[in-house]
Amino acid sequence: MGFHPATFQLTGFPGLEAVRHWISIPFCVVYITAIVGNCTVLCIIWADRRLHQPMYLLLCMLSVNDVGMSLSTLPTVLSIFCFEVTDVAFDACLAQMFFIHSFSFTESGILLAMSFDRFVAICDPLRYAAILTNPRIVRIGLALVIRSTSMLLPFPFLIKRLPICKGNVLSHAYCLHPDIMRLACANTTVNNIYGLFTILITYCLDSVFIILSYVKILRTVFNTASHEQHLTALNTCVSHICAILLFYIPIIAVSVMHRFGGNAPRLVQILMSYAYLFIPPVLNPIVYSMKTKEIRKGISRMFSRDLT
Repeated sequence: MGFHPATFQLTGFPGLEAVRHWISIPFCVVYITAIVGNCTVLCIIWADRRLHQPMYLLLCMLSVNDVGMSLSTLPTVLSIFCFEVTDVAFDACLAQMFFIHSFSFTESGILLAMSFDRFVAICDPLRYAAILTNPRIVRIGLALVIRSTSMLLPFPFLIKRLPICKGNVLSHAYCLHPDIMRLACANTTVNNIYGLFTILITYCLDSVFIILSYVKILRTVFNTASHEQHLTALNTCVSHICAILLFYIPIIAVSVMHRFGGNAPRLVQILMSYAYLFIPPVLNPIVYSMKTKEIRKGISRMFSRDLT
């Protein structure tokens, strides 16, 4: 067990401390939008029993995960920008690190499950109800949570074994494994290898299966359907494709920035790291509300009840 500082010091936007309270306004808007939007989707699906189907149960899982992602970053981000509290206890930082990475890994798995749902619905529609039953969807969700938590469980222990002696200032307003690891003054090969292993098993493997699913979907659609049926089938995938892009594009951009963007302005690097965690929870419910007819109807019914 190495030496650990009692606290870490988190960083907001260096050089903009004087306008920290103004910066807190867009963050508050982002959190409110993410939490209210995802909770609205959950309430609509919960209230309408006709939506208790695999596609919408998976959407519920995505919304719950997005709320969890928002709540995992909220305490430290708002503490910095609203109350100017930058210190976070060592163990609290490790806990936040665990939850942030766990929710991110789980989201990747949910997007994979949603691509499998679209694959079965389009490529084998006659067996859709038999293959994707509601109990099976619940088991898939539990398996995704178990996969993420079991793979992330070693991370806090891998950090705790390292002596942290290169200061205690982190680069973001929340705790991430690579950010904490760079402060260690010992060999971090195990951390690096295991971190790479988890990325390959989650993001890389999931994205490969998602791509293969859509290759098969496109082949099936263009080989067996008319032009109108092409549009109808593909329209059912639009929301999911948008969710995939909203999740993976920021991750790829952050990875490229960390490896090849050393000369990029510090502000750009910080904004990209925020985009990775904040864009999906905010935009996913907006995309599904716009592109899914049943969700739009549910929102209309909700507002019409409020107005009467």
